[in-house]
Amino acid sequence: MKYITLIFMIKKHHFKLFFIVISFLIACKSEKKEHHNFQKKLENRYNKLLEYKLDSTAFPRSYSHEKQQIKKVPSKDWTSGFFAGNLWQIYKLTGNEDFKKKAKEWTAFIEKEKFNNRTHDMGFKVFCSFGNALKQEDNKAYKDIIVKSAQTLSTRFNETIGSIRSWDFNKDKWQFPVIIDNMMNLELLFEATKISGDSTFHKIAIKHANTTLKNHFRLDHSTWHVLDYDTITHLPRLKITHQGISDNSAWARGQGWAINGFTMMYRYTKDLKYLNQAEATANFFLNHKNLPEDGIPYWDFDDPSIPNVSRDVSAAAVVASALVELYGYTKNQDYLDYSKKVINTLETTNYILPKDFEAPFILDHSFGDWSKRSEMNEPIVYGDYYYLQTLIRLKDLN
Repeated sequence: MKYITLIFMIKKHHFKLFFIVISFLIACKSEKKEHHNFQKKLENRYNKLLEYKLDSTAFPRSYSHEKQQIKKVPSKDWTSGFFAGNLWQIYKLTGNEDFKKKAKEWTAFIEKEKFNNRTHDMGFKVFCSFGNALKQEDNKAYKDIIVKSAQTLSTRFNETIGSIRSWDFNKDKWQFPVIIDNMMNLELLFEATKISGDSTFHKIAIKHANTTLKNHFRLDHSTWHVLDYDTITHLPRLKITHQGISDNSAWARGQGWAINGFTMMYRYTKDLKYLNQAEATANFFLNHKNLPEDGIPYWDFDDPSIPNVSRDVSAAAVVASALVELYGYTKNQDYLDYSKKVINTLETTNYILPKDFEAPFILDHSFGDWSKRSEMNEPIVYGDYYYLQTLIRLKDLN
């Protein structure tokens, strides 16, 4: 009797094991099929960018669901470099020469911005386009454009204040405004020094970063959006927001610019104070009580209407991209886990645009400018840009 019972138990155990194995294989097959289906959707979205009509005055910036139309901007707009950058990044991901050809055509339209001294957004415009181009082609013309752009950007630097001026508007309110976004333009300066050997650009980048490090962060390591400096005392006179819900709120994308910008600073300098700030703000972001479980933040962590407010895919992508790089320096698994979580979340029908959506964008639900009540919960070009950058950085880890 005991022998029969033993045989029965063994057979029962084998059956359970068999069931577990079969279930695992089915799950793996389902996961592979789902991944394959998503890749097909992603390729379809890539092709929408390829099909978009070439026009030097109509860089695609966003899509209004309400108006059912693409918002198109000229090269002087701060977002113009992202579309060319997206094409370059898709080329890197796919190897498809059609994207390279189209990327070169769109990039060429931005060259004249190297003379535009009315904006601090030189990095966003020129480095996201020509910088990505240079990664794919060792092209002297691209290098010359980057150096000239750095020279133009440098004209906005105030040595006494120690910062690059961000905006020229609202002169009746602000004397010398500096926004946290400006950290993202310093990469252009560092690369210009590498290309030219002129250390002036490198020194300006460090001075700007040090001033930002000193003044732009709160005790909890979140960041204000705008600091306005007094042109006589050279000290901060206002600490406010322009795109967040309130002056003391944590605007989600602003936190992303800070994490990304100071991670980049560590890449070029290996100065631990930059790494420490990147980690501190990253930890503020990741541990915030209002960060949703899927990793896609509400557009502002302090919006009183949470959870009934828009998410911001662009903020998630900016942070995810930064944290892949930050993981490389720290080996903090939390950083890599967040980046992978964001990618897994975005690779769903909740966020990727459908096959028949006729606009040159990949993802929905980015958040633009609260101050203008514009581009709220829409496809926006820079959401796509940092998503693609995250994919590339994750791929490069392997």
